[in-house]
Amino acid sequence: MNTLTKMALGMIGQLKPQPAQGDAARLLTLPPPQTGSGLPLMQALQQRQSKRDFDAAPLQAQTLSDLLWAAAGVNRPELQGRTVPSAMNSQEIDVYVALPEGLYGYDAPAHALKLVSATDVRRVTGYQDFVDRAPLELIFVADHARIKAVPVAQRESYASMSAGAMAQNVYLFCASAGLSTVIRAWFDRHALSQAMGLEPDQQILLAQTVGWPAKS
Repeated sequence: MNTLTKMALGMIGQLKPQPAQGDAARLLTLPPPQTGSGLPLMQALQQRQSKRDFDAAPLQAQTLSDLLWAAAGVNRPELQGRTVPSAMNSQEIDVYVALPEGLYGYDAPAHALKLVSATDVRRVTGYQDFVDRAPLELIFVADHARIKAVPVAQRESYASMSAGAMAQNVYLFCASAGLSTVIRAWFDRHALSQAMGLEPDQQILLAQTVGWPAKS
């Protein structure tokens, strides 16, 4: 679906998810992340870039596992510390994963995906046409109810810092693994919030498309 059609549908409140493609499992337990793999950091930084052409092929389970661990996984189990910073360890950012078969929430301590909705919400994650066919969309959502120790006026700034760190971790992983990715903030927030069933205290900050490079 092209950008103009999506914008027109949004204006009349009809930008909605698609039916799921295939059966959505209630719980997807991911294989342990391969933390010893990938490029050295400086090489990954040198190759970090935004790419907007994606192949529709799904990511393998191990690749998905490594990607999500890089984004927001637990790297210090004794402290439940994550791969990204969070003010006062509030962990106010939830990572949602939009797949053709359904929308999932990433449970970092369990390193698993929990089904949120058995619908395909990819087209609602952005006005760009490539989001409809890319195999994976990450959606970073702030739950401001978890960061009440911070003044209300500052909560979005704190949450945006954490979400930005997650997005950069995804960029570096993708550069290391040969994946394409691009971060995005151009989407219909109301339509996407409805499609995801979010509560008033939950705020969508960013979306990020991930997939294998399109074949030439």
